Amino acid sequence: MTIQVTRVGRLNSEQVNSVLRSATLAPSTHNTQPWLFRCTGTGIEVHADPRRILTATDPDGREIVLSCGAALFTLRTAIHALGFHPATTLMPSRADPDLLAVVRPHAERTPDPKVVRLARAIPRRRTNRRPFVSDAVPKTTLTALRHATELEHAWMSSLDAEQCGLLRDLTARARREQLADPAFLAELGRWTGRSASARDGVPSYAMEGSPADESWLLDGVGQAHDGTPASPLVVVIGSLTDERLDRLQAGQALQRVLLTATCAGLDASFISPPIMVRGARAELRRLLGCGVWPQVLLRVGYGSPLPWTPRRPLEDMLLDTLISA
Repeated sequence: MTIQVTRVGRLNSEQVNSVLRSATLAPSTHNTQPWLFRCTGTGIEVHADPRRILTATDPDGREIVLSCGAALFTLRTAIHALGFHPATTLMPSRADPDLLAVVRPHAERTPDPKVVRLARAIPRRRTNRRPFVSDAVPKTTLTALRHATELEHAWMSSLDAEQCGLLRDLTARARREQLADPAFLAELGRWTGRSASARDGVPSYAMEGSPADESWLLDGVGQAHDGTPASPLVVVIGSLTDERLDRLQAGQALQRVLLTATCAGLDASFISPPIMVRGARAELRRLLGCGVWPQVLLRVGYGSPLPWTPRRPLEDMLLDTLISA
């Protein structure tokens, strides 16, 4: 069945359908795809789907906002690549905290070639948890990743070898704490190791070669003391404060970074336990030593090809939107 939604602003129904499908390709924790969209005559609303919050993994709802921020950036990028300005309002309603943004595609704009390249990378981006090769990430690429973060009002730092050694221990301890929690284990079991026919969650084929102890992701990583990037590289995306708006901006920065990395032939995966466990995140903040709130930890490097992970039908993600088969 082909879904056609109502036109929005200067976008016709086919274009709206296209940009929404692009937005659904954003990354999310356990591939929960926790976003909803509402199309009106003037804009596309991006909502967090509270039914898909991971209550054990993400008790304060930070990860769901990051994931929706990544979808929002993908939506903005797809609209821009079609030749329209995606005028965006963040957190537009105090009465509805799940309404995270409204994107209004009104004015025509000549597409920026750099943004078009990011748009072309949307279907090629993968979260790759397999081992990476030892080729070093070029300094120029690290600079481009930092610039991508700053464009979305966030902050990035790369960790040196000493910091990565400390982070490895922190990751192992945080993971043990997670695995000791029956609620976390139940949630993990519900969302990972799914069959290839599932439309959400993490399929078993995407987990091959990825041990449960995530500290292995930090083997042989970290920027050298002289500032030379290594492979894999560990970077942190952070914010000056830790409000809902900061998290939404960090999610947009995350997706811009991931698409920039994809354009450079790089893969990335998340190092989750030090971010998700409250005490570990506080310790990570002290380890960084700059007062910034860490929002995302990424391992970046050159990996092997990985299959696509599934997505839910678009009609399941639409709120009060006119659709036709």
